[in-house]
Amino acid sequence: MSNAVVVQTNELPASFKDINSHNLYLYVKSYLAAQRANTARVKNRSEVSGGGKKPKAQKGSGGARWGSKRSPLFVGGGQVFGPTKRNYKQKINRKQKGLALNFAINAHVEKGSLFVADSVKVESGKTKDAISIVNELNQRDTLIIVDSIEEKSYLAFRNIKNCYMIEKQEINAYLISAYHSILIEKSVFESLTKEA
Repeated sequence: MSNAVVVQTNELPASFKDINSHNLYLYVKSYLAAQRANTARVKNRSEVSGGGKKPKAQKGSGGARWGSKRSPLFVGGGQVFGPTKRNYKQKINRKQKGLALNFAINAHVEKGSLFVADSVKVESGKTKDAISIVNELNQRDTLIIVDSIEEKSYLAFRNIKNCYMIEKQEINAYLISAYHSILIEKSVFESLTKEA
């Protein structure tokens, strides 16, 4: 691997600057909503078992009328307005996704935590060699973005708890903003920052 170089702010196109942070907020909100398990569910009175026979006579007891033991008033009855399967997804426009990604990249550049290398490869496949690369950056945690993950490089980085390796097609604004520093291959960085 070549020595990692800090990318200066002026190396980004002008379109990356002056983006409203609200775009990132909307993207992260949408991303996290899509991760929800959506498994909470209860049965209403029409779904619980039992209840065929009327529990007691309509009149004569002096109390209220009991129509079914499946009523929410009784133990074992249905649940009123309980959680059911619902759609948590929040729509976000494609343009806003791009703006959110650009904002996240620019934020790393401004604080000097975005590093570019010609290639990020560990030919030996040894974790100690991968650790030496990560330690050069002197950051709390690192997201490593490569054009394509090679098996030996993956094996070298996977045991390091404070770094995560992804391919270029997995890039999103949430991951970029979740890590304190980014180490990215030059070819990937150029494809991200080229102006349309």
